[in-house]
Parts: sequence; C-alpha cells; structure tokens
Amino acid sequence: MDRTSILNQYKGICSDVLGELTTKLNKSFKSFLMETLILYLVIPGRINFLQLGRYGKSCEQRFRQNFSKDFDWLEFNLSLSDRVLTGDRKAIAIDPSYISKSGKNTPWIGYFWSGAAGQAKRGLEILGVGLIDVDNKDCISLQAVQTPDRQTLESRDANLIDWYLLVIKSMREKLHRASRHVVADAYFAKNNFVTGLQEMKFDLVSRFRDDAALYYPTLQKPTGKKGRPKLYDGKIDMANLDTTRVQKINIDNGDLYTLIAYSKSFKQMVRLVIWYSKDGKKPKLFFSTNPEMSGKDVIEFYRTRFQIEFCFRDAKGFTGLMQSQARDVAKLSFNFNVSLTSVNLAKVLARERGIPFSMASCKTMIHNAYLLERFICVSGIKPNRRLNDKLVKELIEFAASAA
Repeated sequence: MDRTSILNQYKGICSDVLGELTTKLNKSFKSFLMETLILYLVIPGRINFLQLGRYGKSCEQRFRQNFSKDFDWLEFNLSLSDRVLTGDRKAIAIDPSYISKSGKNTPWIGYFWSGAAGQAKRGLEILGVGLIDVDNKDCISLQAVQTPDRQTLESRDANLIDWYLLVIKSMREKLHRASRHVVADAYFAKNNFVTGLQEMKFDLVSRFRDDAALYYPTLQKPTGKKGRPKLYDGKIDMANLDTTRVQKINIDNGDLYTLIAYSKSFKQMVRLVIWYSKDGKKPKLFFSTNPEMSGKDVIEFYRTRFQIEFCFRDAKGFTGLMQSQARDVAKLSFNFNVSLTSVNLAKVLARERGIPFSMASCKTMIHNAYLLERFICVSGIKPNRRLNDKLVKELIEFAASAA
C-alpha cells in the first residue's frame, strides 16, 4: 500500500468532482479549496483559521480571505451524490439544525429551537438540505444556509416558513433534477409551506399532529345538481378506524394502515398512513401531498429522513460544524458547507475503498496518512516503499479500527 494512496485517492475524488462543475474555478481558488477539504478531515481538534494555518501549507490570512468567496456547494455535492446514492427512490430532505454560538457581534445570532435541549437556545441555525437514498438508507448533504434572526426576518416582513421556502426556491431548478419529493418533520406540516412547495412543483412527505382533522373521502357519486360536489364523509376516528376503507400494510413493530383522506388544514386530498405501535401509544399520522404515492413509500421516505441528522452529527463531532470563529455571514456559510461536504467526501472515500463507513475511522486514517507524509517530507529521507509498505499501512490504519 502506497503511503500516500489514501490522500491521493481523496484528492482525486475532489479533483474529479471539481472538473465536472459547469462553473470553472481559477487555479488558485481550486488549490485552496482542495487543501481546505483535506484539512477538515486532518485536524483532530478545534477547526478554525489558526488551526488551518498551522496544519496547512497556506497562511492563516489566505483562509480568512477565501472563506468569504462564493462557491456552488449544491452542484458540487449533487455530483458527489452520484457516487454514493445508487438507489432508485430519492428525496430532498430538509432539516433546521441548531448551532451553538456565543458573542454579541456574530451576525444573525438569536434564539433558535434546539432539539437536543428541547428548548430555544441562543445561537445560530442552519437549514440543511440533503438528498436521501431511500433504498440504501443514506444521505448526502447538499447545502446549508444560515437562518436570519427574528429581528432580521421581521424587517423583511417574513417568518421562518417564508425563509425556508425562499431557500428551497433558490435551489429549485437543480433540486428538480434529483427529486420532486421533499421530506421534512412535523413542523413543516403547515398549509402555507405545502402551498409554497406545490407552487414549485414539489410534493411534501411529512407527519401530521396527533389531533389533525382528517376525513374519509366520500363514497357518494356526483348527483349532477348545482353546487360543489361532496368531498368527504365523516371524520376519521383513529381509535375506531373503519377497516373497510383502509388498506393494511405489513410492517415491523406495529400495524400500518393507509388510505386517501381529506385534510381540513390543507384543503386537499392526501395519502395518509396511520401507524399503531405495539406499546399502545397514540397513533402516528404520516402523509404525502401526492395521493398517488403508495403508503409503503410514505413511511419509508419519512423514516429515511433521519439520515440527514446523522450528517449533522458527524459534522458537529468531527469536522468543526460549530467551531468557526468568523463574524461574517459569508465566512460562516463557507465553514458550514465545507464541514458537511467533508463528511460527504469521507463517505465517497469509504465506498470507493470498499470499507464500512465510519467518520471516526476515516478521519483517523487521513490524519495519520497526512502526518506521515509531512514527517517524511520534512526529514528529507526517501523511504524504500517496497520494504516499508506493511509498516506504513499499519501506521496509517493505527487506531482506525478502534475508532
């Protein structure tokens, strides 16, 4: 095994994808970007401008300056997704994520919901947009966009839902190439969000509140009389479900029923999926705004949505998603996206090397390979690769299996 093979392979993946972009980059920014993507997997502790300058070949100032530049992360990660997400069923997953941050001069700092804490906390928020592979249960982060604080939104006469729709609209054309389904949690099951998505030609797969008003579609045939024809019959009682109107789906850990139902809040028909767990808790109501979608697809699409949260977890734990000390929206955005993209690249690397994906193992191997290369370069000694291949392999993979 070549001592630099894992680094060369990682660089090769970056170079190949950069070459596929429609927007051509100048040589200086391209070399900076490749160095940054490597360093985010090399640096073991806190990742900030000072650490980038210490570990990299460029000075700290170069990183500070280039972090303010624009880059099409969406197109880059869509190209990466073709190497990992090979399933037939794909969907766009969206999920806001809380970013811990203190200080008075950080732009758009405010109070945002933290799922881990179960309350609103002071800090930042990003809206993560990812592409999920339902068949293979995987996700690639496409882009992260920082959410403005409440005062900024009010000054623009907008709310959070308006902002989230604006973010999706800015990516609409490229997202359409990947999927027309958007998967989100129950917060997004709102009429204005559904309407906004449908105007952009997207369907929503999500979950209703437990007390959602849902009705059986009418069995009455059109009478031909004047006036709007009847749309629905009685309200669906989840505790006494009319089994003659539903279809049962076999699924583990509970009973699953599906039907086309009328949603009072959306004022339209939806594909409804009702899941009764074996522990006797309240039934969970999943739906798709596309009534033609199968109940099996609805539940499997929604369950795969959680893969985007694993991307956040890996980026927060290993690639410095929350560690930027920048006080500029553009530089913060660059950090968020390079952090998430580094996780994507680690997935591609693991897949192409034929090893199970583990963020800890990938980071350990690349860190070891990078340091070994630096030691040999600084020593000025050219090693005999034929004699040292086994030793080098052990050094690179040292602690990776334990991680």
